[in-house]
Amino acid sequence: MLIASFCLFSFFCSAQQNNTFLKDNRPNIVLIMTDQHQAEALSIAGNLNLHTPNLDRLAKTGIRFENAYVTFPLCTPSRSSIFTGKMPHSLGVNSNADSDNKMKDTDKQLGLGHLLTQSGYDAAYAGKWHAHEEAMADGNGFATIADFGDMPLAEKCIDYLELKQKSTQPFFLVASFDNPHNICEWARNEPLPYGNIAPVPLNETPNLPVNFKKSATFPEALQLEQNVEVKIYPTQNYTEADWRQYRYTYYRLVEKVDAEIGKIINAIDALGLRENTIIIFTSDHGDGNASHGWNQKTALFQESVKVPLIINYKAITNANERLNKSLVSNGLDLYPTICDYAGIDFSENLLGKSIKKIIEKDITPHDFVVVETKFEGKNAYGTLGRALITQKYKYILYSWGKNREQFFDIENDPYEMHNLINSKAELTHIDDCRQKLLNWCKQTNDTKFLKKIVLPTTSILTSDTLFDKPY
Repeated sequence: MLIASFCLFSFFCSAQQNNTFLKDNRPNIVLIMTDQHQAEALSIAGNLNLHTPNLDRLAKTGIRFENAYVTFPLCTPSRSSIFTGKMPHSLGVNSNADSDNKMKDTDKQLGLGHLLTQSGYDAAYAGKWHAHEEAMADGNGFATIADFGDMPLAEKCIDYLELKQKSTQPFFLVASFDNPHNICEWARNEPLPYGNIAPVPLNETPNLPVNFKKSATFPEALQLEQNVEVKIYPTQNYTEADWRQYRYTYYRLVEKVDAEIGKIINAIDALGLRENTIIIFTSDHGDGNASHGWNQKTALFQESVKVPLIINYKAITNANERLNKSLVSNGLDLYPTICDYAGIDFSENLLGKSIKKIIEKDITPHDFVVVETKFEGKNAYGTLGRALITQKYKYILYSWGKNREQFFDIENDPYEMHNLINSKAELTHIDDCRQKLLNWCKQTNDTKFLKKIVLPTTSILTSDTLFDKPY
């Protein structure tokens, strides 16, 4: 780390002496984020229940990634990953709780804000932070141009863009919106911070998802976590009509934030910045949105762990491939991707891969990605979970309880309705995923979950080998 920091410092000083930052044409980078935005909540993804014209046009002239996953379906751990390129457990950021998200200063110093600032970019941040402090604080490498809140976040970003229009210094702007996170307040029957959504007649609401009903193998640990945290999951007495209003409201909140994002995209175009500006759009996690009878996040369902990801830049606007099916971890892969576009060397030891190199066919995509989780709260049981996801299969393991192990053929069962964990025909694939997760936990020093691993049936190991000490 010291060597990397010294090299960056030396590069920065040398470049200043030669005035290269005033002459280079490195691209501007705009990272736009929403909160609690599931992958299917885009009209370009085929969802007829909403209309997202601004994100759609971003995708039509860029590349949309169909298989983008978070590292953790919860704000603080997920966002901490995005800005450091590390798994949450490696950062010590295991939940939203203050006592459970203590990031080391050494990790903060290698965050994207510092890295781009040191390499000559002007780094500005607008909106929600939660990585790992609740609000943006000194020591993260960014200048704050707008505090938490969706109004008037877009306008303040536009003010910044106008200031940068004639600048020869490249900029890194993060515009981090809160919505559609307001569905949490709506579910608790609370006022919405950026304006309420009026209910509509039932026949104007979306239908329930095909996987609305909980399966016979619904994990016991999830059910108990849902039962004890009533304020987080206030949907236990919902009728089907209530859930349909929930879905209607959720999609209106997505549309509301799409309109705000459109203001920023329009300004980039109007100011003549698009030619040399990369726009990246993603979210920190999704929302259950009634699938499996689940609202919120934290659980490892597809609706919570899979998010939109769009990259739009002149170098790829003429690409033949508008929809990329590569497995992507936005928490691990955006860090090296942004460094790559900014011309910053990054460690080969990172778990993530540059999406730029994946697009250009310079490297092969991931064979699998891993998502982790932990239920934390006043009444929570502290359930841990890990999901290992390939193009075809998804293996899920929670730390305790009946039905804690799940296996889905997501190619043929994308809604996770048929748990195949006891299928003899799939045992080879199940064991392969078990082995991959075991190896991953060892590789990433995920010692807490290593003790919860289910070993492959063919393993010569016994459970005691997973414990450095019994408890």
